[in-house]
Amino acid sequence: MSAFLDLKGYGHLLIDGALVTLSVGVAAMVVAMALGILGALARLSKNRLLRGLGASYATVIRGIPELVLMLLVYYGGTVLLQWLLSLGGGDVRVDINAFMAGTLVVGFVYGAYATEIFRGAFLAVPKGQSEAGQAYGMSNRQVFLRIELPQAWRLAIPGLGNLWLTLLKATSITSVIGLTELARQADLIKAPTKMPFTVFFVACLLYLAMTAVSDLLRIRAERWASSGFRRS
Repeated sequence: MSAFLDLKGYGHLLIDGALVTLSVGVAAMVVAMALGILGALARLSKNRLLRGLGASYATVIRGIPELVLMLLVYYGGTVLLQWLLSLGGGDVRVDINAFMAGTLVVGFVYGAYATEIFRGAFLAVPKGQSEAGQAYGMSNRQVFLRIELPQAWRLAIPGLGNLWLTLLKATSITSVIGLTELARQADLIKAPTKMPFTVFFVACLLYLAMTAVSDLLRIRAERWASSGFRRS
């Protein structure tokens, strides 16, 4: 079994790639949740402009393939930055960090999905509790931070857990910009090992292990967040 996973001395590269995948996934998930909360608040705002921006973000971004956005940001962003900097005079060369580009694009895309998750969670919080907070003299900010947001988190955990599983696997698209995550590492070592099936099979096992552990953590998080609440 150890020889099977060793892959002629290249097996450690898949482990390194899996760590990069987790790093991109965690960073992108933080970005997605932050954008999701902001997007949900915009969609629930009384301001028509904010509602329109929130709806446009959630609708448009979900309609564009992640791969197209990845290439647009990585290559198009480089050209745009070089053009902007060249306005000051001189020949300027800009290189966008692949990890940063991959994290921001994946987070930006899945933030649109997180927007709908948080929107549903905020709507599920009983309005009477917010009104009770205001009756006690709380400001809108205090009501949001002390009443609405904590309960929305509890309600959003199942959806966010499923979103994380999808996002984690979607990090493989960062391979197109040269980031050596798990899928990219598997593609690189298939030739020197001359074991393409085995290499990608082991990569699948690593993805499965990460998602299985993530699912267990999601279940524990749901139970912890639901402690003290009566189940219907």
